[in-house]
Amino acid sequence: MNPLPGTATAEPEARTGEPALAVEHLSVDLHTASGTVRAVDDVSFSVHKGRTLALLGESGCGKSMTALSIVGLLEPVAEVVGGSVKAGGTDVLTLGRRARRRLAGPVLSIVFQDALAALNPVQPVGRQLGEPFRIHHGLSRREAKEKAIELMRIVGIPEPRARARSYPHQFSGGMRQRLLIAMAVALAPDVLLADEPTTALDVTVQAQIMQLLRDLRAERDMAVVLITHDLAVVAEHADDVVIMYAGNVVETGPVREVFADPRHPYTRGLLDSVPERAEKGKPLPAVGGSPPELSNVPPGCVFQARCPLARERCADERPRLTATGPARAAACHFSEELASV
Repeated sequence: MNPLPGTATAEPEARTGEPALAVEHLSVDLHTASGTVRAVDDVSFSVHKGRTLALLGESGCGKSMTALSIVGLLEPVAEVVGGSVKAGGTDVLTLGRRARRRLAGPVLSIVFQDALAALNPVQPVGRQLGEPFRIHHGLSRREAKEKAIELMRIVGIPEPRARARSYPHQFSGGMRQRLLIAMAVALAPDVLLADEPTTALDVTVQAQIMQLLRDLRAERDMAVVLITHDLAVVAEHADDVVIMYAGNVVETGPVREVFADPRHPYTRGLLDSVPERAEKGKPLPAVGGSPPELSNVPPGCVFQARCPLARERCADERPRLTATGPARAAACHFSEELASV
């Protein structure tokens, strides 16, 4: 199987040593009116500075819940029930609220998909962008404003000094997303989480936003965790990928290798669903069925109901994430069989 069109041909070299972010065996429960469900189940991954790791999967697979757990923004109905999240060698899940706030900006930062909801509608954007410098660096209001104007210039906002006095609703969707990115990178974080950063933007603006993130990653040597369901974005902008399904990790590895030779049936189904691979006059291929309800995840393989390779073993035994090559792993009992298909 060939990789998706547009797959990046040049990647940053893999880093050695301590990762900027290491998530180990993370589990998150949701408390609902009908009972407690496991939204994120034993998820592990790591990313080094200068690299982009994509969390990929259908809506509801646990990608955003994982990101919110990392930055400590879970709703009251959700709680982390296991695992660790290490940033700069510190397990942030063991820190109190005040200590975690000190990490927000210099160590961990996040870009949300809805910039208009994330920005304060009653404050000029220049004041909002300057706030991190006042809180963390103790700058005066005038000094913080100059920093904000410089940030706006970096992310490509025209006439930044004049536009610093404008309010969020006075910017286009693409410009608001640039402002949100500027706020997120203001204090040069080690790790930037981007949660569907191009949702609701047109294709041209999407490309500009993703290129901006890529440039900032290179200039500031950040680790980027990209949450998305867009295969093309992952192929073009990510170095490594973690594919999630029903709150579980089902495959991991370098993007080019995983997309060229998937070792999990869900990954194969996603790649086969790309419209570019459809034949004229025939129905668009798709992964049949629907993901399981979190309250009714099967005891064996989470993908068994939709899997063309499912057998009796899959109903009884949950496959573990097992190495399928250097820096690669898949949670499938028959990954070797899939490779030969």
